[in-house]
Amino acid sequence: MNYILFDGPSRNSLLPFTYTRPVADLRIGILTIREKWENYLGYTTTTITEDYLAEKYPMVEMDENVMINASFLPNYELVELVKGLEANQAIFKDDEVIAFFATENQDDINFEDYEAIEFDDDVIKIEHTWDIFSKNGEAIQEDFDLLTKGRTSQPIPSTVNTIAADNIFIEEGAELHFVNLNASNGPIYIGKDSLIMEGTSIRGPLALCDNAIVKMGAKIYGPTTIGPFCKVGGEVNNAVMFANSNKGHEGYLGNSVLGEWCNLGADTNNSNLKNNYAEVRLWSYETESFAKTGLQFCGLMMGDHSKCGINTMFNTGTVVGVSANIFGSGYPRNFVPSFSWGGSSGFTTYLPKKVFEVAEVVMKRRQIELTDTDKAILEHVFEETKKYRRD
Repeated sequence: MNYILFDGPSRNSLLPFTYTRPVADLRIGILTIREKWENYLGYTTTTITEDYLAEKYPMVEMDENVMINASFLPNYELVELVKGLEANQAIFKDDEVIAFFATENQDDINFEDYEAIEFDDDVIKIEHTWDIFSKNGEAIQEDFDLLTKGRTSQPIPSTVNTIAADNIFIEEGAELHFVNLNASNGPIYIGKDSLIMEGTSIRGPLALCDNAIVKMGAKIYGPTTIGPFCKVGGEVNNAVMFANSNKGHEGYLGNSVLGEWCNLGADTNNSNLKNNYAEVRLWSYETESFAKTGLQFCGLMMGDHSKCGINTMFNTGTVVGVSANIFGSGYPRNFVPSFSWGGSSGFTTYLPKKVFEVAEVVMKRRQIELTDTDKAILEHVFEETKKYRRD
């Protein structure tokens, strides 16, 4: 069977992260949503997404296909239903389609003609940016169970202090000595070739992905995900970093999400709680205004390729778009548009040519090329987000 992940109606409420990737390639827990589905299904997947992303994330269509709403995370019960789908059948949860069978010859999909299969069990659904950190604990547990089932962890080094050692899994090539690991509140997963430097204290749930680095003396509170090739220091609490991003120094990051290729300067701090303890409002790209989150704790949402200088301070509930560069004293405003250059005293436009120069240098350090396709995606985002910038 051919499985295709589609963005679904939540795509715009997951901006700025979905400016540069399909919903399927968001990371929550240990794996991306695509990696989760592929692990459960035993097949690779392709994607239906925005036209400007299609060259990097193409769709492969066959005679018979199962379309899957990427906002829903897989579990064993759901995957069994998805694998069993036949012609003119669709799976629904609370009137929203999770998956449906389609043939190449179908021009239009009319679900009134489909047999509706209701999925009554619990399932994690990612509808808003803040779901990525607020539902991360559940996602880490599900990924931990999936990835470690029937496997044996590498031995925990004798220099490591542990609580609930049975809830800790170390992959091959990971290096850690003289650290404290407390997995009593949730699992701790330590990925391949990752490094936890001495003096670090970690309280799970934690997903430390392949080749990630935790620097000396860091304090990590779960549920937290440190994506592949990320570097982390200082204090982190309930945050998700997708991949290739750095928070390498002292400072606090809490109840936050960082995309790829982000960098936080030394002593950067974000607030995650308002002084009056009121509900946090966050910029909504759908309504183009600030919207209620229902959360008391909510920190920083930062899109791909964005960076900030030393001693940067972010207010509670700040959204930073793609390819922004923030520096200077004081608090920048709670919504920093994509391709912005500046800080609390004001912003100018950060032109794509300059963005590409920096991105090429940054990515080359990881032996990754900024391709013409990547540039075209960023140029599209630049044009799409012009309306938010005020020079």
